Amino acid sequence: MPSKIKVLQVIPKLGYGGAETGCYDIAHYLYEKDCISYIVTSGGDLLKFVDKKKVKVIRLPVQSKNPLIIILNSLILTFLILFLNIDIVHARSRAPAWSCYLATKVTRRKFVTTFHGTYNFNNKLKKFYNSVMLRSKLIIAGSNFIFSHIKDNYSEFLDLKKRLLVIFRGINVDYFDPTTIIEDEERKLKNDWGLVENKKIILMPGRLTPWKGQEMFIEAINLINIELGYEAFYVVILGSEQGRDLYKKKLARLSEQFRMTKQLKFIDNYKNMALAYKISDIIISASVEPEAFGRVAVEAQAMKKIIIASNIGGSNETIIDEKTGFLFESGNAKSLSKKIMKVLSMDESLLENIRIEGRKNVIKKFNVEKMCFSTYSEYKKILN
Repeated sequence: MPSKIKVLQVIPKLGYGGAETGCYDIAHYLYEKDCISYIVTSGGDLLKFVDKKKVKVIRLPVQSKNPLIIILNSLILTFLILFLNIDIVHARSRAPAWSCYLATKVTRRKFVTTFHGTYNFNNKLKKFYNSVMLRSKLIIAGSNFIFSHIKDNYSEFLDLKKRLLVIFRGINVDYFDPTTIIEDEERKLKNDWGLVENKKIILMPGRLTPWKGQEMFIEAINLINIELGYEAFYVVILGSEQGRDLYKKKLARLSEQFRMTKQLKFIDNYKNMALAYKISDIIISASVEPEAFGRVAVEAQAMKKIIIASNIGGSNETIIDEKTGFLFESGNAKSLSKKIMKVLSMDESLLENIRIEGRKNVIKKFNVEKMCFSTYSEYKKILN
């Protein structure tokens, strides 16, 4: 094995999602382990935070699903792998994975993939397209839920020579730490968002898309308002519509219909999620389709906040129900409303115990150091 492992990670865009932050974290961790680290990407907001002394960034249109672009990218990657003498190529999405697969076939270098989602398929062609994530030497699943999904749906693409394992995604528990935030910052954010009265704040983070469950969440809040009275607390839906203008208008109309316009705030974009969590009392993850991992649930626990999440997908693994947070019946507005009202009426000492246990849970199982160390260890194994 060479003295310095050279790893090239390939990801469509380096944004703020779970796959992207994982790529970013591992790239910098590798440098600390005396490896040489590269990222190939088309761009993204997170690029400006990459330490160029530690991680070398190469820009290619790897976000494209155009077959001709995929082939062109594979040729360029083949040249880069040979020229830079790369040992491991790690793909984190399907389109770039096809380019990486072809390039590693030619160069005979180790190919690694991370299966970040369920990747819906409704025909054999789409399933074949998804199968590239299983054509690597090492297949990493981000949760036990994804591991089971692979076993149940892609068994024909697995063989004993391929290593399939779970490495839970991790978050930076130093960044998501409630003790590092200054009170002045909290007051300023509350003023900026118009949360001027001394009321509890219920926060639902996540991009605006039907499967994230914003519509059902608003319906649940309406049920609570009928029970407790209107405007007993603030509600914040934090996330970009990403071009889904009609869906955002639908949510706004629903808010008007339920007379929530003063109570419910829509915040399009905000980068300092630790501060957003800090000013909030209850965090909601109401996905109506399974989350592969569900960063919101983990980040909320790290910030010692009460999390209420759907009982599907990764949340079943990241939350210990009634101990580190609460689970409700997915897609059921009444079930969610009951859980929120339960938390609102709970004794403060019981809530504080849940907050403490939540942070302990994340530090033990879902911290970024553990994720990076596990991935690095697997890199060394496949080279040996």
